[in-house]
Amino acid sequence: MTDSPRTPASVPEPDGGRAQTLADGTRVPRGRVVSWALWDWGSAAFNAVVTTFVFSTYLASTLFIDADILAAAGDDARDPALVRALAENATVISTALAIAGVLVALFAPVLGQRSDGSGRRKFWLGINTAIVVLAMAAMFFVLPEPNYLVFGAALLAAGNLFFEFAGVNYNAMLVQVSTPRTVGRVSGFGWGMGYVGGIVLLAVLLALFLFNFGSDTTRGILALPTGEAGGSLDVRIAILVAAAWFGLFALPVLFRVPEIPPARREAKVGFFASYALLFRTIRALARRSPQVLLFLLASAVFRDGLAAVFTFGAIIAAQVFGFTFTEVLLFGIAANVVAGIGTFLGGIVDDRFGAKTVILASLVCLVLGGTSVLLVGDEKGGFWIAGLFLCLFVGPIQASSRSFLARITPPGREGEIFGLYATTGRAVSFLAPALFGLAVAITGDTRFGIIGIVVVLLIGLLLMIPVKPRPAVID
Repeated sequence: MTDSPRTPASVPEPDGGRAQTLADGTRVPRGRVVSWALWDWGSAAFNAVVTTFVFSTYLASTLFIDADILAAAGDDARDPALVRALAENATVISTALAIAGVLVALFAPVLGQRSDGSGRRKFWLGINTAIVVLAMAAMFFVLPEPNYLVFGAALLAAGNLFFEFAGVNYNAMLVQVSTPRTVGRVSGFGWGMGYVGGIVLLAVLLALFLFNFGSDTTRGILALPTGEAGGSLDVRIAILVAAAWFGLFALPVLFRVPEIPPARREAKVGFFASYALLFRTIRALARRSPQVLLFLLASAVFRDGLAAVFTFGAIIAAQVFGFTFTEVLLFGIAANVVAGIGTFLGGIVDDRFGAKTVILASLVCLVLGGTSVLLVGDEKGGFWIAGLFLCLFVGPIQASSRSFLARITPPGREGEIFGLYATTGRAVSFLAPALFGLAVAITGDTRFGIIGIVVVLLIGLLLMIPVKPRPAVID
């Protein structure tokens, strides 16, 4: 799901079908808003199923450990050789994600800018989404064998890379389905659809393919074979269904939301000239509104930490606390519910005390909650409490980050500033995976990977403290 606020009180009323943008100040057809938000609903297939609760956990499981190591360990889950092998696999996954993050940082800003300038924002949303769906479908061929680990990690990294590219265009399209009076509600509606979509899809996959109904060899109502002997068909088909889910719900935005009107399209520039335009905007902000750049930097850092909470949280749950696939999915459903509740409450606090207060308070709680994971022993109940506590504050940060930027953006520059926000959102997306992998590599224990995530959140907190909520001046 691209970041996360939840359901608004309403969406814009129909206005006769005219193509509106953020600057028009007019109403937008309800169907257009829903069509746009359905991409967020569908994207839960990648966020919840692939990066968080199913595929990443599948890759980090003992299914990808050498048989000799498993035989020597027997029933001892804390066998040093087994723990070390699991940590090495987690390092492979985190390294792949770190590489994808570096590529996002290098190319996402310019690719997003060029799709805006060419007036082909929707076209590139479709292309990048299609690549993500294809990468998800290819995950079906990742068999539960150690020599498939790198292949699986590469698909996971490729999916993350093109999902971020798609997200740049999707977020930029917010200005095509909202007005100044409805931008907050429309954005929240999209995030809400993402949470609800994640809950519905996880529940469907759990019931049909992944829930343990008492059999050691099959899962789900369809009784698909699981584990190495069954080729983990339950997990692989679940991911295939998730790919179809994303592809289906990505279609409405491509058919119902109009492309940027020709009058708003900018002249095309070369690839390197696009970097020059990007740096020109950044220099203008540095001169007139440095607090905006500081906020963009802080938000890039702490949003990377938020992504890592979900991406690596499931891996920690499985490897350290012994969660089964069923338990991980149940936790995922609960996490989405708690995150939605937190976002709703955070919105109330935001209106009363300001976005910065919500962001800082939530980051403090996340740092404390992340640290507590190191102190709860090996009990699953401790992880449930600590994990859901973390989820409670993820949504409010994401929602208040958007509202903070909306409040300081000068009229008429919303598209430009929010485009920069979208492109910088993953500019340091290699940081949390890299620090997670480094902490695991140093300690030889997946549990201590949480230290890397906490460090990233703490850096984001420290960067956010001096940010002033002053209106931006660019020209």
